[in-house]
Amino acid sequence: MKPMGPIPPAFAAQTGALTIGGRDAAALVAAHGAPLFVYDAALVAAQVARFRAAMPAGVDLHYAIKANPLPVLLARVAPLVDGLDVASAGELARALTVGAGAAISFAGPGKRDDELEAAIRAGATINLESAGEARRALAAGERLGVRPRVAVRVNPDLELRGSGMKMGGRASPFGVDAEQAAALVRAVIAGGADWRGFHIFAGSQALDAGALIETQGATLALAARLAEEAGAVPPLVNLGGGFGVPYFAGDVALDVEAVGAALGEALATRAAVLRDSRFAIELGRWLVAEAGVYLTRIVDVKESRGERFVVVDGGLHHQLAASGNFGTVVRRNYPLAVAGRMGAAAGDGAVSVVGCLCTPLDRLGDRIALPPASEGEVIAIFLAGAYGATASPAAFLGHPPAGEIVV
Repeated sequence: MKPMGPIPPAFAAQTGALTIGGRDAAALVAAHGAPLFVYDAALVAAQVARFRAAMPAGVDLHYAIKANPLPVLLARVAPLVDGLDVASAGELARALTVGAGAAISFAGPGKRDDELEAAIRAGATINLESAGEARRALAAGERLGVRPRVAVRVNPDLELRGSGMKMGGRASPFGVDAEQAAALVRAVIAGGADWRGFHIFAGSQALDAGALIETQGATLALAARLAEEAGAVPPLVNLGGGFGVPYFAGDVALDVEAVGAALGEALATRAAVLRDSRFAIELGRWLVAEAGVYLTRIVDVKESRGERFVVVDGGLHHQLAASGNFGTVVRRNYPLAVAGRMGAAAGDGAVSVVGCLCTPLDRLGDRIALPPASEGEVIAIFLAGAYGATASPAAFLGHPPAGEIVV
């Protein structure tokens, strides 16, 4: 028997039939079909409120829409946050349907010239990833007759300890090495750009408050040093994000309040060169992951060589991360449940929940304890609000996409 991760608090205490946003999960499947992603907008709003309460004044909240760009959800999130972070022209177009260009920042290596031009036309801030991109952005602004808004993304000489995906302290396609950042700031200002500040992102999916506190302190020190070297005050310092959520057995939720208290102390004693700067934290997963549930219907229950399999009509083509094929080195189980039997006792023996695809990789629950379930019942996979539908190979084997609704 293998353990599962913790069911998010909003659902963990439920017994009997699972409800999402006050709606019965099985009834949602009956009305909208399966497989189905369901997102509870109230849970997202609660995360935003928790962030606001925990963080010091002067720290903005940006939503990284790559975590979940569903237009209906984006329309609910945008009024609650101070900015939207995008990573493609497609995401930029979506963001512009719900917010002004001035509140959008565009990151990511390999931006095409047409993407740079689209961002400049919209008035979005381009987070420059290299000197070459800076040159192309300035040229695009000259062609358009528009002064481009740019920030310098810094590849910091530090990393976020314990993060699931480290993005600093090493050679990287992301950002300009810290040693070169000040010179690039001076170059873009001299080239006529509207310099908007620094974007410094050291890692993601961290649950260790101490590591985040340490990294944020080092990030503030780095921003101050670079500003002094550049001889310019950054209007905004994007401190990155990194707030993780507990996916797996043994994971403990991040103490966001401790992070906010420490950041408040650090900002109160920040260097004079940053005294007039604003600050932002960029979050995606932490805002939306726990609000989403992936519902998939059981189509078969079988035994093979003494092992029991529950076969569902969904799979890794919709929820790649839950199958262990989205960046994890060792496969571990996401939290899942039989939606109509929340809190019920597990049956005898281990059960593996597998998807409908013709590959042994399509395993959503590996040798776990579940209550007995039969054909037609619904399996709920939690923590499905981030990096689900759009981060999965939806076209694989020609199966239809999952539905997505907001409740």
